[in-house]
Amino acid sequence: MTTGSDSPTATIRAAAGYLQQWLETQAAHRRVPGVQVAVRSEGELVLSTAVGVADTTPGTPLTTEHLFHVASHSKTFTATAVLQLVDADRMRLDDPIGRYVPELAGTPVARATVRELLGHQSGVTRDGAAADFWQLEGPFPGRGELLAAVLQGGAVHARNEHFKYSNVGYALVGLAIEEVTGRPFAEHVRSALLEPLELSRTGADHDPDRAGEYAAGHTALLLGEHERLVLGHAPTGAYAPATGFWSTAEELSSFAAAALLPGDERLISDDARRIMQRLESVVIPYGTEAGRYGVGVALSTVGDRQLVGHSGGWPGHITLTLADPATGLVVSVLTNAIDGPAEDLAHGVVKLIDAALTPRAEVPPPPEGSPVASFAGRFAGLWGVLDVVDLGGRLVLVRPTAPDPLHGMEELQVVDGDTLRLAPQPGFGPAGELVPVERDDAGAVAALRLGGVTHRPLAEFLRRRDARGS
Repeated sequence: MTTGSDSPTATIRAAAGYLQQWLETQAAHRRVPGVQVAVRSEGELVLSTAVGVADTTPGTPLTTEHLFHVASHSKTFTATAVLQLVDADRMRLDDPIGRYVPELAGTPVARATVRELLGHQSGVTRDGAAADFWQLEGPFPGRGELLAAVLQGGAVHARNEHFKYSNVGYALVGLAIEEVTGRPFAEHVRSALLEPLELSRTGADHDPDRAGEYAAGHTALLLGEHERLVLGHAPTGAYAPATGFWSTAEELSSFAAAALLPGDERLISDDARRIMQRLESVVIPYGTEAGRYGVGVALSTVGDRQLVGHSGGWPGHITLTLADPATGLVVSVLTNAIDGPAEDLAHGVVKLIDAALTPRAEVPPPPEGSPVASFAGRFAGLWGVLDVVDLGGRLVLVRPTAPDPLHGMEELQVVDGDTLRLAPQPGFGPAGELVPVERDDAGAVAALRLGGVTHRPLAEFLRRRDARGS
């Protein structure tokens, strides 16, 4: 995939500076309070960054140490814990849940298997009939309340009739883990999953003793609102195996590398990992595919990459981790708003990495001795912002405010010290045309003309625009 002699990791490492700039631009343009991101490649942490604020009220800067509620990422932790027990012959995926939770005896839910619960094929209710704890209007259920809800109407579909995402199902699996291990769920996963990886900023449920370390959650910007409200934190009780975990992007990416990438058997065997990542369900509501799922992981495609991982949605925190078992790439993105664009940002990082690794079109090499790096910079015109970027050792034009960085991305040819050319490709823009460049006395780019329209360094454009507007 990579060009030249550099390894993929070296190329990604070199692109990390622009990944950081793109993330900062996206967060500002989309008015996201804070974004925390980690990127690993072949075992190396090539980027760990935090953008924006942890809390909009005092404006506390977000750091890479702030804790986020990673919500349904918890399902991957729980599935990994189960497969550890399967590896140790202490559980079987095809055991009925009633074997471990005797209170379910005589109900349809009792016959659902551990595998069906982990793969959301059990037919069990998502959250029960009363779930306003998801709006922080009351506490999450404990064991007794959970079981009462299941006994009162837990089976919605027959087993394997439909994919039906179920937090209740994972809560029941948590009870099974407690039965097998004889320990509380949080205590077991700490010793079985977190301590072997030395993860000190990850836990199974909200820890009030660390309240000052959490990034605040924030409401969405609804219908043109200008300000977000700060949301609180809450323990998740019996729902911890489904949604209780908290972590940082850096530690979450470390867990994903150990649990989801082949060859690392600190947590589970490769045999178990293959079971987790095997396609169990293609989710097709109303005739349109909405996703794919394995056993505790979602399966997705970005470009040519077949990815595994999980998202998380908590009141005020939206998160996503993606791992590529074929190449060892892991991307984790955590946002602290209920409309946080974690998916767009994670997919965008993957796409930028792939653009760095593989040219989108071939262009002639620059003349020997051409000042390639001197063209790089951020430029703006009335129609928007352009970045000329040294990406993967070549010049690329990126429109950094677009949600998808591939939208409008162009390969650039260096013709000479004062001229670029867009790659000749089909399109509605000025593809194949020359891009004249003006330089100041110091040799820096003072303007470039794209499709005949002048773009200047951002600060200069804003100065001219504001002066004209006044």
